Amino acid sequence: MKADASILVRKASYGWRYSSMLLICLLGITHTATAAIPESPQLSYQARGVDISISWTDVSEATGYTLYYAPKPYMGSEAIGSFALPTDTHSVSYTLWENAAYYIAITASNDEGESAYSNVETFMLNSASSEAGFEATDWTEDTHSKSAEPNFAEVFDDTKVKRLDFVVTAERWQSMLDDMTAKYGEFGQRSSGNGLLDTEDPIFVPAEVFYNGQQWYRVGIRFKGNSSLQSSWQQGTLKLSFKLDFDEYEDDYPQIKNQRFYGFKKFSLKNNYDDKSFLREKVASDVFKEAGLAVSHTAFYALYVDHGNGPQYFGLYTLVEEVDGAVLDTQFVNDNGNLYKPEEGGANFVEGAFSEENFEKKNNEDEADWSDIQALFAALHDDTATTDPETWRTHLEAVFDVDVFLKYLAVNSIIQNWDTYGKMPHNYYLYNNPATSKLTWIPWDNNEALQEGKMGGTLAMDFSNLQSDDWPLIGKLYADEFYKARYDDYLLEVISGAFATDKVQALYDTYSALIADYATTELSGYSFLAGANDFYVAVDELKQHAESRAEMVSAYLSGTLSPSVATPTGGIRPPQ
Repeated sequence: MKADASILVRKASYGWRYSSMLLICLLGITHTATAAIPESPQLSYQARGVDISISWTDVSEATGYTLYYAPKPYMGSEAIGSFALPTDTHSVSYTLWENAAYYIAITASNDEGESAYSNVETFMLNSASSEAGFEATDWTEDTHSKSAEPNFAEVFDDTKVKRLDFVVTAERWQSMLDDMTAKYGEFGQRSSGNGLLDTEDPIFVPAEVFYNGQQWYRVGIRFKGNSSLQSSWQQGTLKLSFKLDFDEYEDDYPQIKNQRFYGFKKFSLKNNYDDKSFLREKVASDVFKEAGLAVSHTAFYALYVDHGNGPQYFGLYTLVEEVDGAVLDTQFVNDNGNLYKPEEGGANFVEGAFSEENFEKKNNEDEADWSDIQALFAALHDDTATTDPETWRTHLEAVFDVDVFLKYLAVNSIIQNWDTYGKMPHNYYLYNNPATSKLTWIPWDNNEALQEGKMGGTLAMDFSNLQSDDWPLIGKLYADEFYKARYDDYLLEVISGAFATDKVQALYDTYSALIADYATTELSGYSFLAGANDFYVAVDELKQHAESRAEMVSAYLSGTLSPSVATPTGGIRPPQ
């Protein structure tokens, strides 16, 4: 890794408790303590609008004072400046500009030398009168405009770990934390009840986002997640997932109307919860994509958040493309079809369980029409499934892309994701593909994949442990001889291609080498690792998992698995 000043910032600025040491390192200044060199002054400041007043304590023996400053986020040692302060006063005032943001420190000096640095402070100026009147000076057509095509090569580069900076005012950050406290209780404390709390999404606040020296303005950010968000918060881990919406606040700030990030409107920034390898979300998405399924693109990012005390390393994240955005625009003919995010209740497709509230519409909300979902319920549960299977398949395939679902099912069975349909009624989308007028399955949220799983583990490859009455999309399709044969074909195709053992193990090697420095230097309180070794052990376990899944597919297809039998819990006996 290149040892330049930016690396010093990334490693030394973890928590600005090291701020003075950081500026010393950056400026290359050291002091040999002698009695004649002045003590360090104490710095304080007050900011109001775009005006800032800086004060410092009088130091005996000092004949001069120097103010050192650097813009934030840090842009390199060449951006650090200094100037002499007046000697006849111990305070100065300046009028700057909206969003001026700096680190500042003061030294005292005399003929014998210069003191060590004072306390390092950081500020960002916001003027109530100019809050809505700022100029988006970094705006370009390619980087910020809605007219730009999504730049996948820039945003989702598999060969680099890129950096994002969030700058949010202390007040807005505190409002985010207060909202989390109201939802989940005090940070670091488990709730008195058991299980997942039923809460609304966390609040959005506007923040500045910086990437490659450019600013995106008043971007909507909020914490995101379900059980992972609650668990992280209650465990006292501030490495929380975020959702970003680049024009969330366009009504408040007309300057950012239709603001995009290289053509993208929304992202999820996943914290890799409970994944010590940091690879599951990324590799699962890669495998689905390699298998030919519509799925979100992903990439690794190092996240820094400045909420009033300088940039804090929040850890290594996975950036995930939102389905209700470029996925529809670029992987389907258009985004005009109904997009649903099923959740709980009828999301398991049990007969008679349909409810509009369980199939949230992510677009076309003004059209109160769920007829496509209702048609799928009707076709799936039609009596012809047993009396006339050919007719049943014809009617089902008229409203549902069964082939896509069976391929998804094969991939999911191989990679083992327990936190989705078949065990949990969530973590998938349904899109009414305008090209076919069929509901099409889109996988989502794969951080729990590539392991045996929790909650009783993942489904068996032959679904012998499936509660078939509770998950009829799997139960009815696997019980049909024609669909079972197609599922088997896809298992062979995927294990020979998208999840071939050598191929996926090489992917683990490539990605783990790419992210190791970022993963193993996460800070306590911002990591799910107990130590660096956890990361390397987790990667080795993934490589072993790849071998075991190839062996499982071979045993299943050769018929050497223990035979599937009907069980008291509703398991499936496949057709003989």
